[in-house]
Amino acid sequence: MNRQCYLVLFLLAFFALTSCSNKQYQVLFEKRNSLTPVDTTASKKVVTLDQYRIQPQDVLQIRNLQDIRYIANLTPVSSNTSGGNAQSGESFQVDEDSTVKLPALGNVKVVGLTRAEAQKKIEVLYADSLLKNPIIELKIINLKVTLLGQVRTQGNILLVKDKTTLIEVIGQAGGLTPEANEKDIKIIRGSEKNPKVIDVDLGSITSVNDPSAILQSGDIIYVSENTRAARTENLQNLSTITQPLLLLFNTALIIFDLAHK
Repeated sequence: MNRQCYLVLFLLAFFALTSCSNKQYQVLFEKRNSLTPVDTTASKKVVTLDQYRIQPQDVLQIRNLQDIRYIANLTPVSSNTSGGNAQSGESFQVDEDSTVKLPALGNVKVVGLTRAEAQKKIEVLYADSLLKNPIIELKIINLKVTLLGQVRTQGNILLVKDKTTLIEVIGQAGGLTPEANEKDIKIIRGSEKNPKVIDVDLGSITSVNDPSAILQSGDIIYVSENTRAARTENLQNLSTITQPLLLLFNTALIIFDLAHK
């Protein structure tokens, strides 16, 4: 076997390994054909937090603004409360039977109600049975989105107000990294059986103001890597692969030379 044969074998191994390496990067959320295509008409129908219907396992934070000592002082120690104080309100988890257990009221059915509807219902119940002119504030504190990719801080971000925008959530995460592609941001929305992908280009004011960019609980936001960063990463990966291959190739050449002296 001569030097040319060794060179050919080296090049074949090199291209095989590098092609496999390149394919494993930048694949997250890229298989669009496995997802339901975006319905642009449906995407305009945004379900904002004020329209969200309470579901089992949601966590409600409740306080009486008219007198913050009440609700908190009435709260018994039980498994369905998650603590809190008079200033921030008490937290109660909605049970699978569609009700939430509240001090002095017992089980109150809230599943299927919006935040405002549940707030009004609880306010009326307390006014009829216990409190004078209560002003009930109710928040759903477990609604969140998941932020991944090229952002300063990845993870879950709670939705604390109605009509939270993509820009606000990215700001909460500390902004984009220098490696981010601001023109290629995906919002993955919907159920596992019927997910939809919404593409957002932050370089376009039309895209930023699109109703689809108003986030819903359960949304997954993925910020992709820009071309420059991807190229740099590929070069680093190539360097990692080529160094041991070059060492192997040089060793083979030395062995070949020694064998033919």
